[in-house]
Amino acid sequence: MTSWRWAAIALVLLPTVGGAGPVPVPPQNPVSVGAFRLDRSAQQGGMALGTVPAGTVRLVKDGADIAFAPDGRFVIAFGRDHAGLSILSATLASGRSVTERIAVAPRAWRIESLPTLPHHSQPDAEFEARRPAELAQIEAARHVVSDSQGWRQAFTWPARGRISGVFGSQRVYAGEPGAPHNGVDVAGAVGTPVSAPADGVVILAAASPFTLEGNLLMIDHGMGLNSAFLHLSRIDVKVGDHVRQGQQIGAIGMTGRATGPHLHWGMKWHDERIDPQGVAN
Repeated sequence: MTSWRWAAIALVLLPTVGGAGPVPVPPQNPVSVGAFRLDRSAQQGGMALGTVPAGTVRLVKDGADIAFAPDGRFVIAFGRDHAGLSILSATLASGRSVTERIAVAPRAWRIESLPTLPHHSQPDAEFEARRPAELAQIEAARHVVSDSQGWRQAFTWPARGRISGVFGSQRVYAGEPGAPHNGVDVAGAVGTPVSAPADGVVILAAASPFTLEGNLLMIDHGMGLNSAFLHLSRIDVKVGDHVRQGQQIGAIGMTGRATGPHLHWGMKWHDERIDPQGVAN
């Protein structure tokens, strides 16, 4: 996990996941939303692949333009706290617009109340000095645009092990909510291989451990979709490398703020954080 405050959640008995490797896209339950087609229903923390109406020249979600491929395919995702509706609009070559309302299903998140534990620890001077530059590197990486087609693949688990932390879980400290957990944690011994869950381009490979994330690796899968791998004991690839699904990219560690060895896998689509458990197979 990304912070020592989440260490206790690792005691919850959660399932074990298998190793990563190329697999065919599994069958989904496609749904039609008016003129649009999605490969699965929309839900908080979820991602879907969609198809635009024929003749689309522009696609907009909730007021922001989003990219789509020449074959009409696109990625769409909804954050943990996304509102109940999302508006998807296509402008056709004829000038006509097609607008549909997507119902985003809510999810129940794991909430733990700690009424006697204070929320914040006091950051030290080193953290305050280093953190702005680290955040700038992460932000710059997320603005890198690549031509990767990994977004089209069925994502696989990047490591084997017990799931020790789930997306969206949250602690409430003396009535004050902490930040929700923004990824999924896989427990494992230091040195356990970590592989690419899908094709992509390396957009960040920390030269030295970050204060929170430790050895941080980020991979862009195209269409605004990227993965982050935290607390690695080592990184086996470099910025600009094109990686293939199943390729070893690093190893599990406990660098940064981690009280035990594990992999934190986070995913984002533009500004929306996604639950990797809903994407991986």
